Amino acid sequence: MAASLLNKALKPIKHPNFLSALRSLNFSSIATAHGNPSDGPSSSSFTFDNANNNKEKDDNSIYIKPPTSNASTEKTTSVTMPMSFMTGSIVGKRFYEKVTTRESDDGVGWTVMLDYRTLKTPSKRPLKLPTLALAKAIAAEWEYQQTDGIRPFTMPLMKLACTALERVPLTRTKIIEHLMKKFDQDLVFCRAPEDNTLTAGVHARQVEKVDPLLSWLNSEFGFQPIVYSSFFGGKQGEGLSKAVENLLKKTDDCELAAIDALAAAAHSLVIALGIFRGKLQIEEAIELIRLEEDLQVDKWGLVEGGHDVDIADLKVQISSATVFLGLSRKNFFH
Repeated sequence: MAASLLNKALKPIKHPNFLSALRSLNFSSIATAHGNPSDGPSSSSFTFDNANNNKEKDDNSIYIKPPTSNASTEKTTSVTMPMSFMTGSIVGKRFYEKVTTRESDDGVGWTVMLDYRTLKTPSKRPLKLPTLALAKAIAAEWEYQQTDGIRPFTMPLMKLACTALERVPLTRTKIIEHLMKKFDQDLVFCRAPEDNTLTAGVHARQVEKVDPLLSWLNSEFGFQPIVYSSFFGGKQGEGLSKAVENLLKKTDDCELAAIDALAAAAHSLVIALGIFRGKLQIEEAIELIRLEEDLQVDKWGLVEGGHDVDIADLKVQISSATVFLGLSRKNFFH
């Protein structure tokens, strides 16, 4: 059902690989509506808030209420949601019937509409998205919330959009510093010993699968990466580290949010950059991330409720960040 809506919503998109990746995401979430009648007339504002009002009522309820600010003379309403929206718990029932997209008021970007209300970020900033494709994808996440509660953990694109709009502009320097701090211990730089019978198979697989990515890294940035066998990692050359850092500084907010999410899921900035630059597809990235563990599964078997859950979670994280990256690019579908 979710796939059919995505096909309809993203019909203008002609890029087959990206549509395939988008369809792989799980949009079959759950939720439906609930709302107290507002004292004021209808509005066009949807927002999340950590309001302390109505404490005697259920913290997970969603209420429509007029704003308390006296600065505006125009009467509007907004939807107040608990901050548990950002933690992954169920935050309330579905209060809207129709989800649409429209161009933003200033003509720069696109917004998502829940009935007549404009979707906003948790800090009440307009959720102004760079492309119509991304707006439609996020609208699909909201459309497939059903009756018993809105589940934020089924809305990865919405979460990434809020991160790009709110967190990245304020903490860009710290995000880049954190990524570079982990760069020397990147997953692809760690090589299993070749002269050990227990790890010889892992080493051979790393040479086969990882070396092409390291060769690409060399050609892309002009510096040869250093591999090591120490558990504590090694040190990459200053030239390579500086080149990677300069690339990160040139990214826009959506790109950096996606790279940060990919690097966190992959434990590898190099794999994240491979996806960012188009060197790696989603399936190839997941294969590199799980290379050693998949060898263990082949040898000892898969643990149900363990390995299979980890694989599913990794697929969602890598796929959603990759899809978000592509859909946020204005020239991607031209």
